[in-house]
Amino acid sequence: MSSDVFRTFSTTDTDHPFSDDAFAFRFDAVQERLGADQRWSTWLDVERGSRGPEPRPDWVVTEQAAIDTELGILKTGKEADVFLLERAVDRIGDNPARHSLLAAKRYRTEEHRSFHRSASYVEGRRTQNSRDSRALAKKTAHGRSVAAAQWAYAEWEALCRLWQAGVPVPYPVQVDGTELLMEFIDDGDGGAAPRLAQVRPEHALLASYFDQLRDGMRELARAGLAHGDLSPYNVLAQGDRLVMIDLPQVVDIIGNPQGMDFLMRDCHNMCTWFTKRGLETDEDELFADLLAMVF
Repeated sequence: MSSDVFRTFSTTDTDHPFSDDAFAFRFDAVQERLGADQRWSTWLDVERGSRGPEPRPDWVVTEQAAIDTELGILKTGKEADVFLLERAVDRIGDNPARHSLLAAKRYRTEEHRSFHRSASYVEGRRTQNSRDSRALAKKTAHGRSVAAAQWAYAEWEALCRLWQAGVPVPYPVQVDGTELLMEFIDDGDGGAAPRLAQVRPEHALLASYFDQLRDGMRELARAGLAHGDLSPYNVLAQGDRLVMIDLPQVVDIIGNPQGMDFLMRDCHNMCTWFTKRGLETDEDELFADLLAMVF
């Protein structure tokens, strides 16, 4: 693949052949070879509305000349795999080199996934495209692709909405078909932040974690939503900060017939974990608190 480069010469240059012109342009084609684990940035290739909400963090690399390099796999799951991706661009003129690490979540098509609770989570959702609706019902190859993309876009929309509402979630960078790119939550030393289930915080930090979790769940409820699958395995502990992840199944508390049940289960899962770690919590009290945000 080649990149087009224009070089400009002023009339004071003694070696260019167009001394009568104010400026002359020379066109050079620079060959760029990408490795098997690389691709050109897809930032400007995705459709409108598929790039992260503004104001965007400074670390987001938006240059079209950037290259995505896959660095390995972070997590395998029932419905998707998450890969570590570096998006980087070399210095161009006065613009400095830039790079960022991203988590690339890639959803599998129906025949390669086993997310057995799909039906109960999507109650209340609608598919606007009639062709897609028919394909989903018939479970054709196109329908399976549509289903996988639906989960990616469901998580994308949830992340965008929750990020703007101040919920502690990874910043959503872009979505393209079945691939969702988002902020990589690190541990401060270059690795991935551990899941809450993996840490053993001191009591003061444990109490802070619960306060953060409750605040995040309140903002979710204020938006009329429940995580739907909240557990210590779907929360990252980044130092003294918690970040909620895995939101494709986010549930409309009112629109979904089982919305209240999902909300109660989220409360039960999290309060049980904190109680076992020595912090006194009450799942019924948390549930009532969240309902007050909904109504």
